[in-house]
Amino acid sequence: MKIFVKAKTGQRLAGVEKISANTFVVKVKELPQKGLANEAIVKALAEYLGVARSQIRLLSGHTHRQKLFEIPKRS
Repeated sequence: MKIFVKAKTGQRLAGVEKISANTFVVKVKELPQKGLANEAIVKALAEYLGVARSQIRLLSGHTHRQKLFEIPKRS
């Protein structure tokens, strides 16, 4: 399943907000430097969706706020 994420970095409070079935806003404290924010986003999504971090793949948007991730379908 593919999901769209709007990343908000450098936030005071971290969290995941579901906008629609496959669209999320993810707020993280890390700044977008050396991939730290992307790692934090993957970690937040994994916790929110209940999947392992290794199962979440960033398909596009490595350096942009709009990101596309692929995650396994839940049964």
